[in-house]
Amino acid sequence: MSEAPARLRLGIDAGGTFTDAVLLDAADRVVATAKSLTTRFDLSAGIGNSIAKLPPERLAEVVLVSLSTTLTTNAVVEGKGSPVCALLAGYDALQVKNSGLADLLGVERVVQVAGGHEADGRESCPLDLEAAREAILKQAPKVAAFAISATFGVRNPAHELALRALVRELCDRPVTCGHELASSLGAPRRALTAALNARMISHVTALIASVEGTLARFNIHAPLMMVKGDGSITSAASALQRPVGTVLSGPAASVIGACALSGRQDGVVADMGGTTTDIAIVRNGRPALAFDGAMIGGWRPMVEAVRVYAIGLGGDSELRFEGSGAGNILIGPRRVVPLSLLGHLHPWTIEVLERQGKESPHPSQARFGLRLQADESLLSQLSPAEEVAWEKLCAGPVDIECANVGDRPLARAVAKLERKGLAIYSGFTPTDAAHVLGMSSHWSSEAALKGALVWSRQMRQLHGYGRWSDGDPRGPAQKVFEAVVDAICHKLIEAGLNDAGHMNEQNASRVARLLAAMVLERGRRPEETPTPVFDLRFAGDLPLVAVGAPAASWYPGVSRALGVDLAVPTHGDVANAVGAVLGIVSQRVHLTVTQPQRGVFRVFTTAGPRDFAALPEAIAFAREVATQEATALAVEAGAGDIRVDIHIDDTSAQDDANNSVFFEARVSADATGKPREAVR
Repeated sequence: MSEAPARLRLGIDAGGTFTDAVLLDAADRVVATAKSLTTRFDLSAGIGNSIAKLPPERLAEVVLVSLSTTLTTNAVVEGKGSPVCALLAGYDALQVKNSGLADLLGVERVVQVAGGHEADGRESCPLDLEAAREAILKQAPKVAAFAISATFGVRNPAHELALRALVRELCDRPVTCGHELASSLGAPRRALTAALNARMISHVTALIASVEGTLARFNIHAPLMMVKGDGSITSAASALQRPVGTVLSGPAASVIGACALSGRQDGVVADMGGTTTDIAIVRNGRPALAFDGAMIGGWRPMVEAVRVYAIGLGGDSELRFEGSGAGNILIGPRRVVPLSLLGHLHPWTIEVLERQGKESPHPSQARFGLRLQADESLLSQLSPAEEVAWEKLCAGPVDIECANVGDRPLARAVAKLERKGLAIYSGFTPTDAAHVLGMSSHWSSEAALKGALVWSRQMRQLHGYGRWSDGDPRGPAQKVFEAVVDAICHKLIEAGLNDAGHMNEQNASRVARLLAAMVLERGRRPEETPTPVFDLRFAGDLPLVAVGAPAASWYPGVSRALGVDLAVPTHGDVANAVGAVLGIVSQRVHLTVTQPQRGVFRVFTTAGPRDFAALPEAIAFAREVATQEATALAVEAGAGDIRVDIHIDDTSAQDDANNSVFFEARVSADATGKPREAVR
């Protein structure tokens, strides 16, 4: 009797530096892993390279594919994204300022029109469709998508829906409405969430199209899912509608994968990639969720997500000098191409680095411009000089120092392309320092050594920082190692303070500076030093679980400095891809019930408000609608055998006569199910 064919799941993680692929069997055991460079200009190349390294005879056994990515997280942290117009109905100047949209999109991309509703769902002002029409026609040629938000749009979405219909009538740009993404009040943050969602549409569209094309090339015919920020998974089609939900896709997958690979139910999970370090506290095998949104690179969109502290510190982070009185090395948040990778891909650049190491130091030394990605909406708006620069980048790296001397317009045009997110610079990074110190060797150690000498001369002679001798690459590399370890320790302590719930991010950052110094001093005291009266430990009995490609290089030093147990699990370098296929489908719908006047109970739905004369009837209606909508979303997201759980939070108080007075209820439906797999 022949054995039944294996049912394997393929996990893919597209990161800023590497694209990983894993095969897991039905018992969640790792069958095979692969890792290749992410090719941002053509994502399908990096994805295809990783899949090609897996056993080809096993690919026919794949019944489910799930994708995680840090590209959307990185875009938020680095402040990069496609150009977007935000259409705001009923917003005043203070709300626009508080939203941060001008900083995110630019003042010229934020358009206010008359409109909006009151908290009870009544129209506060008629919608100015003519002003909206004029703005849409003006902005459409310049943007990749539109974001729409109206005041109290979650209480009555009529104006948001009308603006969406107008955008679709006048142009073919994607459009996002705030009420579709968040159910909470708070117009400024809802507008920000809609804008971030719109900025990511082109990124996620390109990623999913690349994966689908690559799977077809390898004859893998299985449902394609994508990890959301809360660790659940959704169909690719659903992710395209709400890409902001994938902002913390990679970090969420890494937490799930780290727990599965390490076997730890409790711990501090740290995932270090090329661009970011993501920290999460895990208890009883599950990370805490931030229902009010996680902080990502200074922004807090209204997205239910794993409570992750995402910071711009990774193996490819730019190392630069902080000249504001502190006189120290700054790490990130900008990502650059490590010189070791540059030399690996383009060996001719090593000779340039060697020559620059013998010349008078200049800020543009070790700086090459490379193409990063092709955003059609941005490419269509390039100036003639930028078009010339783009063509040169397509042919290979541009030596910025050489361009500064012989072709200043080219250097300026490359700088503009970098600011737009189309190009990327090279630079000395923690990855290069690891190559110099012998902790890594996967790329060009020679380029890293030459780059260390150039960088150390820049630090000494341009900034007066460091006392390393000429010809010594290890001294500056060791200083970088210590700076990276200190930065990681600082952020771990900051995450721990925030997890305790006693302070917000800003206060946690301030206090962490003092506590980090005390904790690090404890880990670095000589053994003969007397024990101080006041002592401080980090994490107590919680182990530090470190995953990600650079983790093995940096976290032993972090563990020693903090005095905590360290777990670097087998296959931890592909933890994101492992976690990508371990999630379930989960879709949540929240409806609000209020009592605007005695004897009237109002349910706010996506179709508008509905009134009832009795509270039980209103709650029953809200339960029914929430169940139907959550179930429909779960089906769309690819779930089978769906289960719906209802939770009701109500706010009541006792009056002077000791009677219960109802104010508001929140009815939540959570529809969950396992993803549907291909039939074999």
